[in-house]
Amino acid sequence: MIAVITGDIINSQHAETEVWINKLKNLLEKWGSAPQIWEIYRGDEFQLKCSIDDVFWHFLAIKSLIKSQENLDVRIAIGIGEENFSSEKITESNGSAYVNSGRLLNDLKSDGHTVSIKTSNDSVDRDLNMLLKWASKDFDNWTMATSEIIHEMIMNQDITQEDLAKKFAISQSSISQRLKRANYELIVETNQYFRKKISEL
Repeated sequence: MIAVITGDIINSQHAETEVWINKLKNLLEKWGSAPQIWEIYRGDEFQLKCSIDDVFWHFLAIKSLIKSQENLDVRIAIGIGEENFSSEKITESNGSAYVNSGRLLNDLKSDGHTVSIKTSNDSVDRDLNMLLKWASKDFDNWTMATSEIIHEMIMNQDITQEDLAKKFAISQSSISQRLKRANYELIVETNQYFRKKISEL
């Protein structure tokens, strides 16, 4: 079983493409090579294949990266399932993970939510989508400053608040306040719950 993230950038037409595309490419490159593991296509859509254990963290890494750019956000459809055919290009690979993810992104565009998940199990989908709807009330309102710090924490979990304070040239107490405001500890717990639910599929 694998996870496929299909996403698109919200408000991309109001931003210089170079502002976000190079950062997104650099991030995706950390997880594998294009175009087999990830691809950016149709201007502002992208697809990424990853393990089910990593998918929630990868989603948040992408979300926090894009939200740290002015006026941008991202819509993300997470599909969990099989991969029946692996092509040299991810956009030509096939299986239920790809179908679930691709169809879901179309649904998201019409229902106004920014993240959703589709697995082979309706009851798991119900539980996790309820959780994602609540969590998104936070994620969708991250400021650019909060997003930057969350992104650093996700990408480098050994980083200390002291390191972050130096990196962003602000006080450690400001870092601490931003992490509290972003409910970072709750995000870590949510990731653990997410992994547990998906591992039971």
